[in-house]
Amino acid sequence: MKINFTKMHGLGNDFIVIDCRNIDIPNLPDVMKKLSHRQFGIGFDQALILFNSSIADFKMDIYNADGGRVEMCGNGIRCFAKYIWDRRLSDKDELAVETLAGIIKPRRIAELVQVDMGEPILEGRKIPVDMDGRIVDYKLDIGSEKFFITCVSMGNPHCVIFVDNVDGFDVRKHGPLIENHALFPKRTNIEFVQVLNKKELKMRVWERGSGETPACGTGACASLIAASLKGFSDREAVLHLAGGDLDINWSERDNHVYMTGP
Repeated sequence: MKINFTKMHGLGNDFIVIDCRNIDIPNLPDVMKKLSHRQFGIGFDQALILFNSSIADFKMDIYNADGGRVEMCGNGIRCFAKYIWDRRLSDKDELAVETLAGIIKPRRIAELVQVDMGEPILEGRKIPVDMDGRIVDYKLDIGSEKFFITCVSMGNPHCVIFVDNVDGFDVRKHGPLIENHALFPKRTNIEFVQVLNKKELKMRVWERGSGETPACGTGACASLIAASLKGFSDREAVLHLAGGDLDINWSERDNHVYMTGP
């Protein structure tokens, strides 16, 4: 079967976009897993699948490199919106996109895309984490090591850990152990964050089902939320990721999180 696709990236987080409004691809999870292989396939962190929607302008399904379907991707939604605008599928400056995380609204601002990511979810069971209430500075034992975690959902689960030196931290060692910990019934994404000052954070991310990636938009949002909850940052800050920078604003006006980036 011939499948047309477009390769894109957001801050180095790479995707393929496939327009499935008029075609049907059988066994999508298996196909996406095969295509994601960087030696024997196309190679990507996630696949963004475009469908028609009865409740929004478009629908976006997201598949990780392991074939698992996930709720939301911050860098992916910006690429998805650019795909729509570049192909003139809509002339709206603000789109409504149906996702598993709800309706997400990307808006173009000059050469950037700002996305209303909605309200963060802080209740443990809803993230989901196998605990009640807010999880801020909870001590998590991983073997002989201890981590203090703060958990947030931006439509998908995140576990944020603050470290003194993010560049020297062994993300590949600790990432998969935390991702698959029994505390997280649907596994989790993990952000390792270094506080530079009240307006700047530096982070690395281990993505659920994809491993370490150059950037994660929802992870940047979760990191800002966690830093703000702990008093480490203001409610708006620049997040420095390996692939580039994102501006994240947790608005006091409506409690929504706004992500702006290329």
